Amino acid sequence: MATPDELERQYTLLSAAARFDALRTRDALAPSPDDADALDGAAVLDGGDGGDGGDGAESDAATDTAAPLNRKEALELLALGELLARKAAYGRQLSVRSARRAGASWSQIGAALGTSKQAAWEAHNRWIDEQAKQDREAGHWGLNDKEIDAARTLAGELDN
Repeated sequence: MATPDELERQYTLLSAAARFDALRTRDALAPSPDDADALDGAAVLDGGDGGDGGDGAESDAATDTAAPLNRKEALELLALGELLARKAAYGRQLSVRSARRAGASWSQIGAALGTSKQAAWEAHNRWIDEQAKQDREAGHWGLNDKEIDAARTLAGELDN
């Protein structure tokens, strides 16, 4: 079973989004279990991957429907969704840092995020804390002590 941590090593944001989109589209186009008899029995039994380890993305030529996701693919879809959320959140905080470097106030950042300046500032400081924690854990990249100090200085106080 693929986990978000395993998939993070395999996919960039763009490639994870493409794989997520392919699985999500196929899942949306596949018949419901109630309509399973519309598919070839082999496609239903083996989850549409033909038992060859392929991605199962083929459609059933007789009915022109997408094969339902098998268990492995359904779990991969869930893990990819989580991975995308993590990567988007990380990118969001990098954008917050860019905005601060460019002189944006927390009020401006909050407005750009559709939230209050306090919520934006608190979320960014939680992200900094998480980066410090990750740097101390084996196998994770985070911000080292010097980078944490620089990030906190850049974040400043809420009034800025």
